[in-house]
Amino acid sequence: MNFKSFLKLIELPTKVTCFTTLLVASVFVLYRGEDFKPINFLLMFVSLIAMDMVTTGLNNFLDYKKAKKKSGFGYEEHNAVVKYGLKESTVVATLTILSILSGAFGILLFLRTDIIVLIIGMIAFGVGVLYTFGPVSISRTPFGELFSGLFQGFGIIFIGIYIHAYEHGWILMQISNSIFQLQFNLAEILSVLLYSIPSTLTIANIMLANNICDMEDDLINKRYTLPIYVGKEMALKLFATLYYLCYIAIGLLVALKIVPLISIFSVITLITVQKNICIFTKQQTKQDTFSLAILNFVLMNGALLVTVGLGAMLKVVF
Repeated sequence: MNFKSFLKLIELPTKVTCFTTLLVASVFVLYRGEDFKPINFLLMFVSLIAMDMVTTGLNNFLDYKKAKKKSGFGYEEHNAVVKYGLKESTVVATLTILSILSGAFGILLFLRTDIIVLIIGMIAFGVGVLYTFGPVSISRTPFGELFSGLFQGFGIIFIGIYIHAYEHGWILMQISNSIFQLQFNLAEILSVLLYSIPSTLTIANIMLANNICDMEDDLINKRYTLPIYVGKEMALKLFATLYYLCYIAIGLLVALKIVPLISIFSVITLITVQKNICIFTKQQTKQDTFSLAILNFVLMNGALLVTVGLGAMLKVVF
């Protein structure tokens, strides 16, 4: 396996979602005036990217193994195992190394924080494997959008903030006299949940767009995804609705003063996003329009990243 085939196997461009989401979490930490911990950020970055590579690579490998239709863009061009004639043993070895790397850095992050990071990290790792592995992987069910959005959106945002603020006791676990107690700071968690909505829903829409484009092939390959259950027309309406919900969330974030007032300018991206929605509604193909979902993600989360970052800078200056 050469470097080019490796990048195709792990689909490097899709890592922009994890990296951008982590940055969105990090600027929120700075805006709130928390003690930003660079080492924790780097440990999470490596563990996160490595795990995402494993999930994507495993998904491509299992698509290759389980494919019924062995022709067309999705199989001959999109799948790295087929396109570059990769040996199965090489792919498995590569994914194993990446898994070990992700786990090692995750454990180091836990040792620098607390047990909550370990628990959430283990759950995320398990979901990442189940997303693509097993007799009925999550990606082959109607729940792919839910899990990808929840764990790559809210999950990354929450942990990306928590690793800098774990000392504030957002979540407390203790066992006393055989009694297990779990306490939450609901105000903080709900604020983070609302803040994560744009990332969560735009990531879910990337998965939704992918599944809409693949509906015909998925039926042949027995992948019963959400668009197959609800139909293309309803799936396209959901695709648009999730973006509109993102802008409602941004308005609430500004109104509740969770993010700076300047973040209201993020809604300007609706002009381009709406244009992309219209284009995708007319044509849904991997080659021509799927990338619009990724572009919408970058536009919306990039705008939030920049405006919250500017808000953090203005707080320092003034």
